[in-house]
Amino acid sequence: MARSWEDIDAEIESYIGIFRAPEDMTPVIACPTTHSYGLICGILVALKRGQTPVIVNTANPKYLMKVLREIERPLLYSSPAILHTLARLLPEGEQIHATMTSGTLLPDPWFAQIRARSRHMFQQYGCSEAGCIAINPDVTAAGDMGFVLPHLLPQTGSNAENAGEIVVTKGDGIAIHTRDLGYRRDDGMLVFVSRMDDMINVSGLNVYPRDVEDAVMAMAEVGDAVAFRMGDRFAGERVALLFSASQTIAPQAIREWCSLHLASHQLPMDIRQVDTIPRQANGKISRREVAARHAAGEFTKPIAGAAS
Repeated sequence: MARSWEDIDAEIESYIGIFRAPEDMTPVIACPTTHSYGLICGILVALKRGQTPVIVNTANPKYLMKVLREIERPLLYSSPAILHTLARLLPEGEQIHATMTSGTLLPDPWFAQIRARSRHMFQQYGCSEAGCIAINPDVTAAGDMGFVLPHLLPQTGSNAENAGEIVVTKGDGIAIHTRDLGYRRDDGMLVFVSRMDDMINVSGLNVYPRDVEDAVMAMAEVGDAVAFRMGDRFAGERVALLFSASQTIAPQAIREWCSLHLASHQLPMDIRQVDTIPRQANGKISRREVAARHAAGEFTKPIAGAAS
C-alpha cells in the first residue's frame, strides 16, 4: 500500500515529538535507505531536526567501526545482524555511543551483547504500511518494542497470557493489521510475542519460534539459529531448526540440550547445522522462505570443515 507524503509527515512529526534523546547525536545510517526505517526514521527525521545524517555502506563492519570512532556522539541505525557483528568486533571496554535496532526481534544472547556494547540503546517497531509504530528510548528487554507514537491508536492483547494481533489505526481511520502478536503493559510498553504466520501448532499447542531459538543459542558454541514450521502426519506440525556454530555439533546434542530447557512439544524434530543462517538483505529472517528451502532439500550438504 502506497503512503502519501502527508501520512509520512505526520509520522515524522510524531516521531520527533516523542523521541527527543537523539537531538544532540549524529545519525549514522547503516541500513538500506529504500526502506522506511533507513529513509524516513533515519534520513528524513535527521533532516527535519536540522542534522546531517552520515550514510555508510554496511559491507565492511570494520570500516563502519572506523566511521563511528570519528563521529562525536553517533547514533547508529542498523540491522540486528550488523549490530551483533560490531558487538563481537569491538575491543573489550569500548562502546558505541548509541544504537538503534529495528526489523526483527533480537535473540536474547544477541541482545545481551549489543546492550553491553551500547552506551544508549534504542529500539523501534513498525511495518511498511504504517511506518514506525513504537519507539523504546531505553531498551532493557528484546521484546519491549516501545511506546506507540501519538498519531496512532493501537489495539492488541492485555498481557502475555492474552496476546493479540497488533492493530493500529491512523488519523484517517484506516486500521492496519500487522499480523504480529503482542500486548501492552500497564505502563504503555508494547511487547512483541511472535509473528502470527511464524507460530507453530504442535498437536494443538502453540510454539513460538523465539523460545526455541533462545534456548538453542544459550549453548556457548551456537552463534545463530532459526526455528520454523515443518509438516508432520501425526502432530500436524513440528519444529525444525537450523543453527550455525563455532564447531560441529551433533543433532542429538542439540536435542538433549533443548530437552533441559523446553517442553516436549517445543523440541525440534529436524535439526541441521549450516555455515550461516540465511538472512535477507535487511538482516531479517524469513521463516517461510527457510521452510520452503528446507522442504526442497537445500540444507543437506555437509557444513564447511565437517568430516566427510
